[in-house]
Amino acid sequence: MRKQKPVANSFVIMTELVLPNDTNTLNNLMGGRMMHLMDIAAAISAQKHSNRIVVTASVDNVSFRDSIRLGNVVTLQAQVTRAFSSSMEVHIDVWAEDIPSGTKMKTNEAFFTFVAVDQAGRPIDVPEAIPETDEEIRLYDGALRRRQLRLVLAGRMQPAEAQELKALFALE
Repeated sequence: MRKQKPVANSFVIMTELVLPNDTNTLNNLMGGRMMHLMDIAAAISAQKHSNRIVVTASVDNVSFRDSIRLGNVVTLQAQVTRAFSSSMEVHIDVWAEDIPSGTKMKTNEAFFTFVAVDQAGRPIDVPEAIPETDEEIRLYDGALRRRQLRLVLAGRMQPAEAQELKALFALE
């Protein structure tokens, strides 16, 4: 039987200040810099869950809702949603805060997938993720569909084999 860990144990909060070197000519945080920060926060979350070295396997649909401005404080929250044999899905929310004005808004959201590896870089088993709150259960339940979609889009699974996706669209 696989070891089990609550998904809450993988929760990570990372905070950064947007400085001039992080911005484009409009004084907004560059998208590549945002993805870099998201990758770090998500990797730490996956490492906390697996207690292993992890590598990024995929990034799903990074949504850029609002600009993050020079001087904003960026808070990233990451948590494993589900673990498969050696891979883990991590959900990330990003918030931008303008401290002088007292405003805070959610600006980005994404799902990253990481694979735990041994010292030789070979995939290694990870603990099962156990959701406890309603939100953790909701994300856990959707993770298998998101995984199948990733695999189909990557050409690693035939659409006919994606049973969770077929059920979602009531395809026969």
